[in-house]
Amino acid sequence: MPPPLSKLSIHGFKSIRAMDELEFSNLNVLIGANGSGKSNLISFFRMLRHLVDGALDEYIREAGGVGDLLFNGRKGTEHMSFRARFGIRGYSFHITPGPLESAFLTDEERFYEHGQTGWWNLPASGSCLSSLVKEAKSSSDQSKYSKPVYDTIASWQIYHFHDTGPTASMRHAEIVQDNKVLRSDAANIAPYLLRLRSEGDPAYQEIINAVRLVTPFFDHFGLEELSLGQAQKVSLSWHQKASDFPMQSYHLSDGSLRFICLATALLQPELPSCLILDEPELGLHPAAIHLLAELIHDAAKRTQLIIATQSPELINQFEIKDIIVVNHEGGASTFSRLDEQDYSTWLEDYSIGELWSKNVIRGGPNFG
Repeated sequence: MPPPLSKLSIHGFKSIRAMDELEFSNLNVLIGANGSGKSNLISFFRMLRHLVDGALDEYIREAGGVGDLLFNGRKGTEHMSFRARFGIRGYSFHITPGPLESAFLTDEERFYEHGQTGWWNLPASGSCLSSLVKEAKSSSDQSKYSKPVYDTIASWQIYHFHDTGPTASMRHAEIVQDNKVLRSDAANIAPYLLRLRSEGDPAYQEIINAVRLVTPFFDHFGLEELSLGQAQKVSLSWHQKASDFPMQSYHLSDGSLRFICLATALLQPELPSCLILDEPELGLHPAAIHLLAELIHDAAKRTQLIIATQSPELINQFEIKDIIVVNHEGGASTFSRLDEQDYSTWLEDYSIGELWSKNVIRGGPNFG
């Protein structure tokens, strides 16, 4: 398993003016009010994935141009800087505005803590293409320093199952060959589950067992292949208990479909080096939230998780040390990991979710 993210610094990105060496553990739960900056931190992880995929320019373009990514725009920020540590390794870079709304990578560095410890400059690319990625994919002796960092970031998966409407891709057939990795929006969940079933992977039955706990009438998936011209496709069909009538994905409620996606992501046999879930509690019954938390805890034993949530019920399932509070102060997002000693007296009478709702933990919901 590639080394997990251990520390992260971000300067000048969206609402994040300055975040210095925020520490990450195997389980990290981001909480904060609407507009505090949770989504902007997740946007950073998404941007870094685009960077290692060679698509940073595409990410910048889809975000509205580099000016929309700079803290307070071009007048407020000259460039964005980022530094990530992965145990004994690290990666640092700047994103500098170019003409119009373009940008390019500058000041790329990699870190290695062994022998001659320090940050080492990488050649300037003069574009949005990363020199670290180029080095990692090369056959040079230096590849061994860059490849572990590249492998870690390239493995990250950011899951966002908000769209479960009639036109959502997860409700429609997908080609059977798209089955290697569960996509960020679960568009290929049917072929992915079909592969697990075909290979006899134990994770397939674990997913079914989890879904049955939340959806008692659910018995098993159908997942029958369809021939559409030259394409072989499969959709998310399923069967109810005591019935042989094949149900289709449009028969599933939004909450049931979303939980199937969550269970599949968290129980997948080959977890990414970091699994990021954005507001996974949306549309779930309280009982399903409890089971979701169990799946999160189990997955955190096998990989690193970052969860963004606004649900007091979900927050209650974690420990104080797991919580990172995001606030919006002085026009910028701030991030701080909680210390149990600061809340030991409160926790004798209240849950973590109650402390957040009452704003004892700063950054709770504001209904005023």
